Amino acid sequence: MEALPRELALRIALASRILPGIDIPRLLGILHERVGSPLDDEKLKAITVTNLKTGLGSLDGEEDGEDIGIGLANIKLAVRYLWGDEAEDEDLPEILPYKEGDMQDSIRVAIGSNSGALINGHFGSCIRFLVYQLTQDDYRLIDIRSTIEADSSDDRNLFRANLIKDCHVLFVQSIGGPAAAKVIRADIYPIKIPDVAEATEHLQEFQKVFLAPPPWFAKALGRSAEERVRFTHDEGC
Repeated sequence: MEALPRELALRIALASRILPGIDIPRLLGILHERVGSPLDDEKLKAITVTNLKTGLGSLDGEEDGEDIGIGLANIKLAVRYLWGDEAEDEDLPEILPYKEGDMQDSIRVAIGSNSGALINGHFGSCIRFLVYQLTQDDYRLIDIRSTIEADSSDDRNLFRANLIKDCHVLFVQSIGGPAAAKVIRADIYPIKIPDVAEATEHLQEFQKVFLAPPPWFAKALGRSAEERVRFTHDEGC
């Protein structure tokens, strides 16, 4: 990335993450074309949905931007990030009070997300992790963790894995092999959800696992090794 103040560079990096197929150099080129050089706070705040959409569309020769394969919702969110509104996602769910021990027989689930309460983030590029405490009958959002600092880390995947190392399960749209290895090494079980979905929908579906927990899940629940072995034998695994 060109020499930019750190705060501006982070805003551009955030916007790039949610524009599929548009890496930081390509986005920089579009921004220079749309608002001129050098880039500064005033120029980034002058970006509109229309001129960003047109700039993205021109990459494929489609000046109206209709066939670029990037959803309008993503473009709108990217503009807000360019403006510096990273923390102002009005659709973010509410964090509920929680202290350790509040929810007996529970596990902690991290969800890679770029907007609202959706599973719509890739592990290496999602903007935040939604962290839920989950029992067989209940779930509670207990934290929202920004990944913005990961971009300045020497090992971004390790930084992200450490960010959710207190979790037992991770839901993401996709995750690469090396990143998955680091997540698994942190005792987190990654689950891919390729299609964009509501987080609560999959949390409710996942609650069924409590009825007959596999050994790794039973371990996360704090069950003894003897209980886990008995389950394995009973199931014929």
